Formats: sequence, structure tokens, C-alpha cells
Amino acid sequence: MSDFSTRLQNLRDTIVQQNLSGFLVPMEDEYQSEYVPDSAQRIRFLSGFTGSAGFIIVLANTAAFFTDGRYTLQASQQVPADLYTILDSGVTPPTKWLEENTTKDMRIGYDPWLHTADYVERLKKAVSKAGVELIPTSANLVDSIWHNRPALPAEPVFAYDLTYAGKKSTDKRMALADDLKKRGLAAAVITDPASVAWLLNVRGNDVPNTPLPLSFAILYASGKVMWFVAAVKITQGLAQHLGGDVSIEDPGQFIHALTQLAKESQPIRIDSAEAASAIVERLRVSGAKLDFGEDPCVLPKACKNPVEIEGMQAAHRRDGAALVKFFTWLETEVAGGTVTELSAEEKLAACRKENNLYRGLSFDTIAGFGGHGAIVHYRATTASNGRLEPGNLFLLDSGGQYLDGTTDVTRTVAIGAPTTEMRDRFTRVLKGHIALASIRFPEGTTGAELDALARQYLWGAGLDYNHGTGHGVGSFLGVHEGPQGISKRNRVPLKPGMVVSNEPGFYKTGQYGIRIENLQVVTEIVGLNAERKMLGFEPLTLCPIDRRLIDVGMLTKDELNWLNAYHTRVHEALRPMLDAESSAWLVDATREI
Repeated sequence: MSDFSTRLQNLRDTIVQQNLSGFLVPMEDEYQSEYVPDSAQRIRFLSGFTGSAGFIIVLANTAAFFTDGRYTLQASQQVPADLYTILDSGVTPPTKWLEENTTKDMRIGYDPWLHTADYVERLKKAVSKAGVELIPTSANLVDSIWHNRPALPAEPVFAYDLTYAGKKSTDKRMALADDLKKRGLAAAVITDPASVAWLLNVRGNDVPNTPLPLSFAILYASGKVMWFVAAVKITQGLAQHLGGDVSIEDPGQFIHALTQLAKESQPIRIDSAEAASAIVERLRVSGAKLDFGEDPCVLPKACKNPVEIEGMQAAHRRDGAALVKFFTWLETEVAGGTVTELSAEEKLAACRKENNLYRGLSFDTIAGFGGHGAIVHYRATTASNGRLEPGNLFLLDSGGQYLDGTTDVTRTVAIGAPTTEMRDRFTRVLKGHIALASIRFPEGTTGAELDALARQYLWGAGLDYNHGTGHGVGSFLGVHEGPQGISKRNRVPLKPGMVVSNEPGFYKTGQYGIRIENLQVVTEIVGLNAERKMLGFEPLTLCPIDRRLIDVGMLTKDELNWLNAYHTRVHEALRPMLDAESSAWLVDATREI
């Protein structure tokens, strides 16, 4: 038996021992994070899948693996098909599968720390139709068979300087506390580590690619905070940075604190869409008056202050210079036939590391040549490592974490001469990117209302892409940040200061992939003499777009003007930061069309 077959059988044996009929295994940890530490990689332990979105349902005689459209190809290559039925969660979500594959009197177990309260309610509704009961377990059944499970992360927490944060933690806490008081609330339970990090102006390294300390907090209407974080993570001077209104508490006391909090006479704010079911249930059974609503940190965190925006702009200039140095190297080296996906990935990381504010990747680099570029979240390995050879496209999606900002950029470049079809598809993607980048829209507009702008030219040819057009980005925080986004489902109004990506694409399975991604910040448009407050996007990303892949005849005059203006902006911003060789490459790459 393979390791995965043995592990799956061991889990089934444990399920039977617990008098259950099945067990649910989500990707998330107790903080509901997108990226989780090694100690929470239960999906990888059971299936070998290394992506960031997955869900497993194990029953006695069948097991189903779910992931979204970004990862379906990757899942087909990594997840044992003889053990799991692999499903696209966008077509068949776990709730639907449970409705169709469970029978009366089944008892399905779940770890209440790994599912949000709202999702548990959806699961209960789904299984109740079949007469199935959902049972919370006191311990995680996967952990009970994971004998060499990695230790919990214990990386040091450090103060995030006001030079980069732009606003004192005290001011943030008091502003949110005042809002709690106005709403008649006693406190808010903060369960998202990114919100805690933003609120307290701290950062850490507990999870890959995101500078977070994993922790919970309770913010009181007085402005005081109880912060539940392991003492081993606290560095010298951090308590002084936090001040006397922030108490550092043992994480083991969190449940007790929730029980005590429930005694407050006024309601408690909790985000049931983000908080673990175990947290909400503890408050409920303890008699708390619950006010269900959004984490109060989410919106102010998303709307970057002027210092954060300036930091993002500076980070993107340095990041752009690193990219230009990389592409200069690539153009020279690729002719020798020695460049591979992994060597390109390593070179780009080396270019970024030259900057003293660089603190690591913002996500695992996607360096996909040819057919690998069609795998939306491809990760090159020594086994898959492709050589860059003439006649195909190289898709490079990468980003960096800098003390003053987070970057995320995708460029698709031709290796050798592109085909007519490649140029057509690339130009359609570019036209959609330009349409979204240059739109002006009234205040109150949501990402869902803008999403089709980026797809329209692909739709005109009967084409599309199976991912959202844009996601929010944090400031030296998560490369994926809510609540803002540009997708068919995002109904959050865009506001000044929000940073979103603009990344339409096209993917021909087994052949090539195309994506053009810039980060952009929402800004108010002034001087229009408009009847309503109007907003638009200001580009943050500074990197040339491969002119060799553009069918100029497909561009309108306005689109061509946008492209030339963007390249002028890139040239002027980056050239002073480059050596002679990279400067010469940039001059050619940004020539007016």
C-alpha cells in the first residue's frame, strides 16, 4: 500500500472507532487562513496535494477531493485518483456532494475549529435533507493518525514601525473602540491573524509567504485588547511597543476568556463568516449576546492610508527594477538553452533579494513554460522542471514581501517566435486588462460589476478563464486580502485606498498559458465636474508588457495610447535604478508602438 492509501485506511479505522460514518477535512487551520503552517497541512498529509484550496470528505467506501478552478489540473497530477474522486468545487461543492452521497442515519464528523460557523450551518442544512447528522469532534481525527506531525509554529513577533504602518496602533484601537461604543457593543472577537497584526502594528513569520503571527484577540469598547499569542514568540521591546492597554495572554486561556466575555451585558461582535464554529459556539453556549457582522478591522485595513500607499508605490518601483534585471538576464541566457523553470525562479528571487527591505516571497512563484503555464497555480519541481525552448510562452507569476509593501505581478513572454493564435489570445487578454485598468466608475460600484470588462474580448471569441479577475492585496500582509475583489461574485463596493489585482488570462490545456497582472489602487477622480463621486485605478505594478505578443492591429487608438503611456511611466520610474545593460533592455522593451 502507498503512504496515502495507508493514511486513508487509518483515518477510516479511526472514523469507525469514533462511531462515525465519515469525516470532513478542510484546508483551513483554526484561524481560517489561506496559507497554513506545516502543522496544519492535513490535506497534503492525506493526499499529497500542495495547493492552497482543498477539501476532503472521507466515507467508508468512498472519498472525494474538492478544489477550485485554479487547481483542478494540479489536483489531477498530485492526488491519487484510485483513492479520491477529484471534483471542481465550483461545479460540485462539498455541500452538494454530501446531499447526493450520504444516506439516512449517517453521522459525519468534523473539527469545529477548522470550519467557520456559517459554513457549518450550510453543511448541516445540506446533510439534514438526507437525514444525516453532523457531529463536532473533540479532537481532530487526522491529527490522531499523524504520528510525525510538525510542531506548531513559534516564530518571533516583531513591531511594525510607524514609518511603514502610517498610523499608530493606539489610534486604530481607539477609532474602532469608538465605533463599538456607538453600536452599543461591549467588544469584538478578532479571529483573523491579519486583522490582529494590522490592529497592533506587529508582524511575524508563522506561515509561509505572509508576515503573520498566528493569534486571536479581543478588542473591548474601552480600547483595551487581550492578545492571545504564545509567550515564546514575544521579542524584547514588544510589550513597550504595544503599551499598557494591550495584555499578552496565553492562547490556552482563549476559551476561558470567551466564557468570561459572554457575561458582558452588551452584545459581542463576531464575524460568523470568518470565525471558527468552535469560537461562536463557545460564546453562544456561555450565554453571550451575539452581534453577527464583519470583523471591524477588515475595511479600514483594506483602505490603505497615505503612508501605506506611498510604501506600496516605493515597493513596486524596487520590485519593477528587480523584474527588469531578471528579464534582461532571461533574454541573454535563454538563447543558450540552459534556462529552466526552476533556474528562472531562483534568478528572480536573487534579483529581489538585492533590496534590503525585501523579506521574502509573497507566494510561491509560478514559473510555467508551455503547457505548465496553463496550470493556473503551477509549482515547478525537480520532476516537472521544464526547459525554456523556442516556440512557446513562459508565464511568470511572482511577488515579494517588502517592509513597505506587498507585490504580485504576472508577465507572459514569448520564447522565440509566437504563433498567430498566441498573439491573438494575448492581445484579447491585454485589451481586457486595459479596459479594466482605464475604467472610471461611480462610488458604490462593486467588483462584480467590473469583472466582465476584462472578459469581454475573450468572450467575443468564445473564450474565458476559470478564476476571478482580481483580488485584494495587503500592505506587508497577505497577498490575498478581502473584502474587496473583482470577480463575478464579489459584491463589496470599491473604495479609495483599496489595492486590487487586474489579471485576466487565457489557458489552453497542455499547450500554453497567458496572464497579464498588475496591482492597482482605487483612487478618486477629481476635476471631472461629475454629478457623482467617481473612482478609478492607478497602476502600482511597473513592468513592461511583451510587445512581441501584441497584434497591434487588434488595438484601438485609445488602447494603444494607454499602452504607450504605461510603458513611458515604467521607463521613467525604473531607468534611474538600473545598470547600463538592464537600462538598455528597458529602453527597447518600452519603445512606443
